[in-house]
Amino acid sequence: MDNGRMLVLASASPRRRELLTQAGYLFEVRPAEINEDPRAGEDPEAYVTRLAREKAQAVYVELCRGSEANSNLVVLGADTTVTLDGAILGKPGSTEDAARMLRLLSGRVHRVITGIAVVTDGKTQAVAEVTTVHFLPVTEDEIAAYIDTGEPMDKAGAYAIQGQAARWIPRIEGCYFNVVGLPIARVTAMLKPHIEKD
Repeated sequence: MDNGRMLVLASASPRRRELLTQAGYLFEVRPAEINEDPRAGEDPEAYVTRLAREKAQAVYVELCRGSEANSNLVVLGADTTVTLDGAILGKPGSTEDAARMLRLLSGRVHRVITGIAVVTDGKTQAVAEVTTVHFLPVTEDEIAAYIDTGEPMDKAGAYAIQGQAARWIPRIEGCYFNVVGLPIARVTAMLKPHIEKD
């Protein structure tokens, strides 16, 4: 970075890497290892915001290696979930779980929530971005064929809006990139005080 600060993405998601690169950021990737299980009764927005914060803080602490703070270090954490009727639909654990999620989403309107956290100088800012997604009715044969592509298996809610599932999504309300995994305009606003881009 031209102001000497180092941006680190605390996520292994290839989609988040692509979006940050597309937006013109230079950064390193350092995935965080944390427990991602929801807490009992945890609200979906609180859940993803907590995970984003915990990921960013864990990587910040790891990179500081015991020092109080590192004024050159900026860590971005993010976590995305799909929620329907208040339930959290994370990444499917099996093909059967993916089919279950897609049946739930079929013909319904759901929300995609991404928690974003920025840690710098020992301080943390965390927010959530919400996008409403309309899903067309999907048949059992369509669900089976989609699962056979393998695309749903590492995606929250078992679908990728930027992939083959695009044909079932007539419209959204909110940020498209949030559904992909990183609301880049919101992220840019959060990073602007810390990172100057060329």
